[in-house]
Amino acid sequence: MVPVLSSRKASELPVNEVVCILQADLQLGLTQEEVSQRRAYHGWNEFDINEEEPLWKKYISQFKDPLILLLLASAVISILMHQFDDAISITVAIIIVVTVAFVQEYRSEKSLEELGKLVPPECHCIREGNLEHLLARDLVPGDTVCLSVGERVPADLRLFEATDLCIDESSLTGETTPCSKSTTHQPAATNGDIASRSNIAFMGTLVRYGKAKGIVIGTGENSEFGEIFKMMQAEEAPKTPLQKSMDLLGKQLSLYSFCIIGVIMLVGWLQGKRILDMFTIGVSLAVAAIPEGLPIVVTVTLALGVMRMVQKRAIVKKLPIVETLGCCNVICSDKTGTLTKNEMTVTQLFTSDGLHAEVTGVGYNGAGEVFLEGEIIHGFSCPSISKIVEVGCVCNDSVIRNHNLLGRPTEGALIALAMKMGLEGLQQEYVRLEEHPFTSEQKWMAVRCVHRTQQDKAGVYFMKGAYEQVICYCSSYNSQGSSLPLSHQQRELYQQQISYMGSAGLRVLAFASGSDMGKLTFLGLVGIIDPPRSGVKEAVATLISSGVAIKMITGDSQETAVSIASRLGLYTKGCQCLSGEEVDQLDLQQLSQFVPRVIQFSIHGNGPRDGVNDAVALKAADIGVAMGQTGTDVCKEAADMILVDDDFQTIMSAIEEGKGIYNNIKNFVRFQLSTSIAALTLISLATLMNFPNPLNAMQILWINIIMDGPPAQSLGVEPVDRDVIRKPPRNVRDSIITRSLIIKVLVSALIIVCGTLFVFWRELQDNVITPRDTTMTFTCFVFFDMFNALSSRSQTRMVHEMGLCSNRTFCYAVLASIMGQLLVIYFPPLQNIFQTESLSIFDLLFLVSLTSSVCVVSEVIKKVERWRGQSASVSHAETLKLLSSADQLV
Repeated sequence: MVPVLSSRKASELPVNEVVCILQADLQLGLTQEEVSQRRAYHGWNEFDINEEEPLWKKYISQFKDPLILLLLASAVISILMHQFDDAISITVAIIIVVTVAFVQEYRSEKSLEELGKLVPPECHCIREGNLEHLLARDLVPGDTVCLSVGERVPADLRLFEATDLCIDESSLTGETTPCSKSTTHQPAATNGDIASRSNIAFMGTLVRYGKAKGIVIGTGENSEFGEIFKMMQAEEAPKTPLQKSMDLLGKQLSLYSFCIIGVIMLVGWLQGKRILDMFTIGVSLAVAAIPEGLPIVVTVTLALGVMRMVQKRAIVKKLPIVETLGCCNVICSDKTGTLTKNEMTVTQLFTSDGLHAEVTGVGYNGAGEVFLEGEIIHGFSCPSISKIVEVGCVCNDSVIRNHNLLGRPTEGALIALAMKMGLEGLQQEYVRLEEHPFTSEQKWMAVRCVHRTQQDKAGVYFMKGAYEQVICYCSSYNSQGSSLPLSHQQRELYQQQISYMGSAGLRVLAFASGSDMGKLTFLGLVGIIDPPRSGVKEAVATLISSGVAIKMITGDSQETAVSIASRLGLYTKGCQCLSGEEVDQLDLQQLSQFVPRVIQFSIHGNGPRDGVNDAVALKAADIGVAMGQTGTDVCKEAADMILVDDDFQTIMSAIEEGKGIYNNIKNFVRFQLSTSIAALTLISLATLMNFPNPLNAMQILWINIIMDGPPAQSLGVEPVDRDVIRKPPRNVRDSIITRSLIIKVLVSALIIVCGTLFVFWRELQDNVITPRDTTMTFTCFVFFDMFNALSSRSQTRMVHEMGLCSNRTFCYAVLASIMGQLLVIYFPPLQNIFQTESLSIFDLLFLVSLTSSVCVVSEVIKKVERWRGQSASVSHAETLKLLSSADQLV
């Protein structure tokens, strides 16, 4: 079977020996049969994650919690004192509590695991003579891989072709300066260090410049990156700011709870109550009152929110971004592919001798015609046009196969143009001798080629790129087949044509050819359209109305930028457009003053971006968003979020989802805090008033299961309110615990405590506690909890506006909790455990009537807050109107 070569050994060998060892074919690649055989032996090109800890061990680890250990101690003491009923009850309660906690943590882990599978790396590979777009995991040793600018190296490769290749190996070596690569083999004495192996491209590194081809020598854990991966596995994922704040809140509440529970136990003991009873109730109360589930539910809610975003075609790579999305108040968006379709189509040609041609048809195919003064141009019937098409076709690295583009959209448009004229075969007629690949600094691409029939000649240069750069290399222009000196008048003519094309929303490319790079002949211009995406204009309008400013950044000319921005509703009278040169001339303070007034930045003067230097901006942004289809691997690596369909509307959906997730966490926090405070206050007041304990230990633990269990968790999956996108962005410094939330928590807790104490007092007429007394009190508290959860579904919307069944998970959770409560009341075995007795239908109706008050009061508070908000908005509008009138009078 084909062996795996170490990078050190492969770097020492000439390419032909590596090919021989790996039994490969550099030109045709492997066959599907060979791939299958090698995969069966070497496995997939991915890393095997360490074996997970068995589920039973994870379950047992839940018993290490100090509070659970205290409850177990209480059960043991009960056995020693021959109170077997209490011991069984406490043990059953512990098993239920531990199981709920285990399920929560398991869900959290599984949700986070799923996030890691959302962005599978891809690559270009030659198999059976065809260039194929594959998942990187499909590669096997001996495969031929093609690399280009911005791509991630999918496996360890021995390079056999490299053109101006520079690779960023910082992920492997820590060295930030890109490494130049070559194809020559190295002596064994010079390649001891990974960084010194200049003919190897390592898995996980990034192509910064140039392009290359290489043969796969190592995959998965047999690559140099395998060791790095093992170290990465040991690293724990950092917590999000929200998770940290929830951890802190949980610790603070735990401290307060322990203090109060300590006082309750001390007062109860001083009142002569049994110390074991007070200890058991104290520990049970600690389990119920301390919100240990808070950070877990936050993690689950964030992770489930991320999975919902995937369905909306947005992949969030880092959990903190979910909570940051609702704070987004400025979107700086690239034009191409996000605001526009990124379906480049040539629509106009302007030759250097003044001919103006129109092109029909759309898409990456040959459907369409080229018209010159009403006549169809085909082949070489018009040399001035054919020369432009020839350069665009030959000076090109992209391929169209079965109407699918492999390469850059701009180059795809030029090949489609050649197909319309029947000249696509020109690509195969030339042999490439030299190449100057496109970079954002030089803004042009050039190749030196020779015709297959004239391979003894020096060859000719073909160049395409930004007009202001291409024209610098030209000393003449083509006029009906003759080369004439390039005059100032001609330059002015071309500049006017560029402005005309730009004002029509076209991206303009210039073309030239010649035998000397410094003295090329200018051939003409091509105008390429990239129409706006459907729905983007509406999304832009919605976001602007909600207080989000949108800035369009493009590599096109200012005329093109203004034309597209106007169509999208971004550019209106009074708006400004800054060019790259103008931005460079401003210092940071001046730029910060300009930015609020500027709608678009045309960085045409700095050159079209190649996707690599975009990564710097993505890394620097609060939320970096990369394109999934046309974005480079460098950008996807730097980004926090990836748009699967490259659509701007997806950003709006993500912001909407982010706001909804944050609101859901807020709803959960409100529910859990109000329940915790109510439980603590109820037992505290009963103890201080020298009442018997209204709830026993088992009942308190049951309340804890409801508080941390299904009803609470279902609040995290509440559907997003469609009006949330129209609300202004949240301040990133705002705490989740607001004044309004605290008021709602305290009011709900007060109603629950007063209502439950009233029921307890009403039942406890003879001052002797009976199973009926605790059953009524216990059921009252649980029903209060259910109605409290119902009102906690939204901080602003009324229950009838949301719809009772709009969150089905919540409905099922509440139904299950009520069914569980009824079993506790009416099922004899559970009656013995929870010390309850059956209630009449009238008892249940009375409790439902009373406990619904917490929901009614909460709804009234929402109504008052809404009325106040509307009044404030009206008064603000009236103030603005008065100020406007005063200005007119002045």
